[in-house]
Amino acid sequence: MSRTIHVSKIIKAPVGFVYNWCTDFREDDSKISGSKTRRIVLQKTKRRSVYISAFTWAGRSRYGVNVVTLRQPNRWHLDYVGEEADEIGDYRLTKLGPGRTRLDMTFKEEYKIRGAPTRKEEMKHTNEIWDRYVAALERDYAQKK
Repeated sequence: MSRTIHVSKIIKAPVGFVYNWCTDFREDDSKISGSKTRRIVLQKTKRRSVYISAFTWAGRSRYGVNVVTLRQPNRWHLDYVGEEADEIGDYRLTKLGPGRTRLDMTFKEEYKIRGAPTRKEEMKHTNEIWDRYVAALERDYAQKK
């Protein structure tokens, strides 16, 4: 089953800060989102980040590889290949004014398993995770001001 979803978030921080925060992939990022997925960072350069996602789905350990291509100053691209799904993600930042940025995300997903989430469930989950990321990002920005 394949689908495309779009999500946008307004963030109270400038584009440069948002870009740097969102593309600083760390092994403890799951604490922000509340996810039980473990992230193992294999490579971080100015142009690319590669990490493994390890998680449990339907009572089984699953793994996926994430390759993120960084396109400074305002875009990045995700290629994810996993046991349960493949995904392509495109992220774009747009300056809305002083200290305000819009993050537009498009995800193309191809599930390989039965019991995949519905489009509605996927949208809800993605919005919940990104609402937590945005709240943490805005807290970090407020502390650095």
